[in-house]
Amino acid sequence: MKRFALLLLLAFAFPAFAGSLQPLDAAGVPALVKPPAHGVRVVALWALDCAYCEENLSALAKLAGSGKDIAFVAVATDPVSQSEAIRARLHAAGLDKVDARAYTDVTPDRINYLIDPEWGGETPRTLVIHADGSRKAYSGALDAKRLAEIAAR
Repeated sequence: MKRFALLLLLAFAFPAFAGSLQPLDAAGVPALVKPPAHGVRVVALWALDCAYCEENLSALAKLAGSGKDIAFVAVATDPVSQSEAIRARLHAAGLDKVDARAYTDVTPDRINYLIDPEWGGETPRTLVIHADGSRKAYSGALDAKRLAEIAAR
């Protein structure tokens, strides 16, 4: 009975639009930045307090619906404890079905470095990883056209 009550509580604790928001710690970074078997992986790093991240998230949503061979991961640099706000922002951007992560490590700079040693922590940051192992990172807002061009390379 207690398990049922707990499951029921959890079901109501998260909105219906809640996607698969997973915690990201240092141990999870290698899988995040591993080249995909085929196509491209786009890792969009963003934060709740980032004004320019809205544009990046919108561009990501447009490209995610394009049907191209691109896997998307939206990574909030905010702590996973802010999951409700993170899910709400992803929902507003139309990214309910995109794989999403949020930081869990008490030292976010460590995760930043592991994701991209060249990254200073500014958001938005977009990391494009191709199946051949090549990767390129972009800081600043990207529109849908520019993001599609980058992913096509």
